[in-house]
Amino acid sequence: MLQIAICDDEQFYREKIRRLLENYLKEHDLSYEISLFLSGEEFLENGENAVRYDIVFMDINMNEMDGIQTAMRMRAFHSDTYIVLITAFINYVLEGYKVNAVRYIMKDTLDNAMTECMDAILQKMQIAQVSFPFMEGERRLYTDNILYVESQKHKLTFYYMEEQMVGYHIYDKLDVIEQRLQGYGFLRIHKSYLVNMRHIRKVSNYIVYLDTGEELPVPRLKFQTVKEEFVAYKGAI
Repeated sequence: MLQIAICDDEQFYREKIRRLLENYLKEHDLSYEISLFLSGEEFLENGENAVRYDIVFMDINMNEMDGIQTAMRMRAFHSDTYIVLITAFINYVLEGYKVNAVRYIMKDTLDNAMTECMDAILQKMQIAQVSFPFMEGERRLYTDNILYVESQKHKLTFYYMEEQMVGYHIYDKLDVIEQRLQGYGFLRIHKSYLVNMRHIRKVSNYIVYLDTGEELPVPRLKFQTVKEEFVAYKGAI
């Protein structure tokens, strides 16, 4: 599920950006959650927001803490978030370089610019789908939404995020699925677990901590390799 934030002190533009995003995401059959914020201060009240969102649409011209200051605070946490700066004034274009913004959109061009902006972001995110003949029927899954795959005596369970966590089941070997998902950021942490590194918060004390709060074990002999591969992945994105 894509986590998207809109931060703008004008209700008209908050709602307009949300409406354009909802139209785009529904057309592309993407699951999403959109959060609205009235100011940079409100956005940063919850420290988790600095790293929680996949995409943030940030108005530059806000009272007190402006969008550039807010975005710089986000970047101080080394956030991988895609930042889209929104403004009514063209003289702020160069400000986007300070926060590595993926796009800079004038408010009077939102209707025409949103599709190109989201196309570019999704291409950078490499959102991909894979299809499997599950016991529940053929399913096309977004690879980013697969949290992990668990093996139990050749019966595999795919833990998948939709509106809530669901499980899809298939009889196969985890080695086969690992090969199928190669190149999508999955890491074999255990003979029974193949985990999407996108959803790993940290690797510590022979445990992989997921962003859902779950904890999965890592064997002692495999721990150093798992930790190194995760660090390399975080450095590459």
